[in-house]
Amino acid sequence: MRATQAFIETTGGPEVIRWKEVDLPAPGPGEVLLRHDAIGLNFIDTYFRTGLYPAQLPTGLGMEAAGVVEAVGEGVTRFAPGQRAASFSGPGAYATARILRDADLFPLPDSVDSRTAAAVFLKGATVEALAERCAPLDPGEWALVPAAAGGVGLLLVQWLVARGVRVIGTVGSADKVSLATQAGAETVFLSGDADLCAKVREATDGVGVAVSYDGVGAATWEASLKSVRRRGMIVSFGNASGPVTGVNLGALAQNGSLFATRMTLFDYWREPAEAQAGAAKLWQMVGSGKLKVTIGQTYPLLDAAQAHRDLEARKTKGSTLLLP
Repeated sequence: MRATQAFIETTGGPEVIRWKEVDLPAPGPGEVLLRHDAIGLNFIDTYFRTGLYPAQLPTGLGMEAAGVVEAVGEGVTRFAPGQRAASFSGPGAYATARILRDADLFPLPDSVDSRTAAAVFLKGATVEALAERCAPLDPGEWALVPAAAGGVGLLLVQWLVARGVRVIGTVGSADKVSLATQAGAETVFLSGDADLCAKVREATDGVGVAVSYDGVGAATWEASLKSVRRRGMIVSFGNASGPVTGVNLGALAQNGSLFATRMTLFDYWREPAEAQAGAAKLWQMVGSGKLKVTIGQTYPLLDAAQAHRDLEARKTKGSTLLLP
């Protein structure tokens, strides 16, 4: 099968993204050939492109996609040609088709279309791990979600609200306030507000939030420190503004004996059983309507560089798709 694939030979800005035409072989034992209907764009894609996350070069780009199985290799029993499936795995999803390990594919229920799956899978899996396993909160507890109008943020707000959690969101501009509010955030502040931490404290009757689910990174680390209640937790899970570095553990004591963790999805979806359970929970949340997926914008696959520019400039809202 002929396929168009993105690759990079050097790290850098969006201009380093290149394209090639390849002839994909028949899938080998334990492999599946997936034709992509839609590809999800995520901040982690920019981390591999810039070299923040190291990869052996040359490498593909993109972590998630959804489409239709075209062929299966020897020993594959979970999938058959014509079946719909989604995946997230190592870089390479920016392509019209791709060969994957059987273990890296997840069947799609009829209630979830391919575009929705590509828009939600990696982000939704991250949210499931955050809200259900990394730092689950009880009904009535407060959470802070920086970048609450982003792709992960909108999903996380909804998931937490479905659990009965009270959510304070922060957004980068006034036009994004309504998005976070519609997702269920009880209160929304601008991330650049000089009085942000005081307002978070005021909203929580002076106590602070139980958890800050912080996917922004360096720019919001201090705000998270000042907004979390005594013995609360900061879950850092992204580097949208750059990585958090040089952390002084004494600051955790000074701000209330706080806990902090640097969560990565692949440590929570490592075993096949927990990954399958997480996927089942995600599809159930989407299918039930508790998790509404906002596709804010789409780009032709070959315009991936522009999509990267817009994502890094905070011009996007909700999830972004690349379409073959």
